[in-house]
Amino acid sequence: MKAPSLSSLLFPALVASLCLASATGCSSPTSSANPGAVAEPPASGQAQGGKEQGGAAKKGGGHGDHNAAPAHPENAAAAIGKPAPDFTLKDYDGKEVHLADLKGKVVVLEWFNPECPFVKASHTKGSLKETAKKQTDKGVVWLGINSGGAGKQGNGAEAVNKGKAAFNLSHPILADESGAVGHLYGATNTPHIFIIDKNGVLVYRGAIDNSPDGEGESPTGGKLINYVDATLDDLAAGRPVGTAETRAYGCSVKYGS
Repeated sequence: MKAPSLSSLLFPALVASLCLASATGCSSPTSSANPGAVAEPPASGQAQGGKEQGGAAKKGGGHGDHNAAPAHPENAAAAIGKPAPDFTLKDYDGKEVHLADLKGKVVVLEWFNPECPFVKASHTKGSLKETAKKQTDKGVVWLGINSGGAGKQGNGAEAVNKGKAAFNLSHPILADESGAVGHLYGATNTPHIFIIDKNGVLVYRGAIDNSPDGEGESPTGGKLINYVDATLDDLAAGRPVGTAETRAYGCSVKYGS
């Protein structure tokens, strides 16, 4: 039997020592990131690879904490054309909302963080301004969901109530501090929109519109499209939904875990 060479004995030890000395250590080349994870944003004002959601270039300044969502997380239960996952959550006044009780009505779920710059822009200047009120006046049920963990940006009744007042919102905002419902739906951004038809089927998920600045001023292709209004118009007219899925943009959901 051939004795191992000196280099073959020393090389693994050398590699191990280099890994221990490095700041990041070594990882297996076969390891992969969690498909449902959202990467932290680059430094404020920097675009991710020079592009934003839909390939639109980011405007100067921007809102800092921006993440274009990955493709729908594979570990989420929600799927277009399938029954929307049921849940029960309480709003910040303690009132319980059970999704199954809303069957027979069109429901919009909006992932919400009152302190996210994109949420602020959308609700004060962009495509979410007065949209919830306009749609609820037509009989649509609109529910905000805050999946921010304890101590995270925008978490808690005080921040939510301040945001509701600033954005003139009257619909419920539901507390999902554990993040269970957010992960169930694969919510990655604020805002992130999910629309459920009267039969309880998920028919749309994604961005509010095609303008990733949140202000409606940089629409991809030059024409602003409010995907939520378009989807709700299709449902009201009995038409198939024209665009069932888009890539969400905005702040990452501030999950606690």
